[in-house]
Amino acid sequence: MEIIPAIDLRGGQVVRLVQGDFARETRYASDPAAVAALWEAQGARRLHLVDLDGARAGVPGNRAALSAIFGRIRIPAEVGGGLRSLDAIRAVLDLGAAAAVIGTAAVSDPKLLEAACAAFPGRIILGLDARQGRVAVQGWKDVTELPAIEVARSCRALPLQALIYTDIARDGMLEGPNLPELSAIAKDSGPPVIASGGIASVAHIRSLRALEPVGVTGAIVGKALYDGALTLAAALAAGQS
Repeated sequence: MEIIPAIDLRGGQVVRLVQGDFARETRYASDPAAVAALWEAQGARRLHLVDLDGARAGVPGNRAALSAIFGRIRIPAEVGGGLRSLDAIRAVLDLGAAAAVIGTAAVSDPKLLEAACAAFPGRIILGLDARQGRVAVQGWKDVTELPAIEVARSCRALPLQALIYTDIARDGMLEGPNLPELSAIAKDSGPPVIASGGIASVAHIRSLRALEPVGVTGAIVGKALYDGALTLAAALAAGQS
């Protein structure tokens, strides 16, 4: 199982939110490129970068921080947040992202997702953020009535690189992933599923490994790494053992 450290960017700094709440922010570092280089040096093979300003505003931000990260690391990194036009997706890929994560636009404009997949096959990741199984959009500000599993089913035929499923209620809470929902999504999804939200221990990673047969192939880890609840070395070992 692939372990993917997360770097959330707000105002050019590395931060973490609790349950997507911008009022519950913790700042960890003012040099995102140095943080990215640290995770790479500790063995990460991929990074998950989130432009929180872009997710909230609907247009990408943090370009300077992203550019600095791409200039510092050799491993691939995916980027999400505010990618709601083909031009924005192209721009972040041209900047150095290995893949673009599309969340809100996948729900509000399914034709954009289809166009992005056609233009950049294998470089688009569907980001499904949900609260109680319902898709959340606009930087998690709005929860729709749309079941996440229906969105996953509707995208089965697209040439997606992966699908990231985030349980908002668990994000930043360190209480473990939502295994039933992840299992259901993976069984109905075409691309591999990457788990996000609440992953904070070796036991959590091992529980996710039990879902590998149904298609859960990776885990994004954020707050636990920054708070020291879990080391990247231990997480990587758990992903392989």
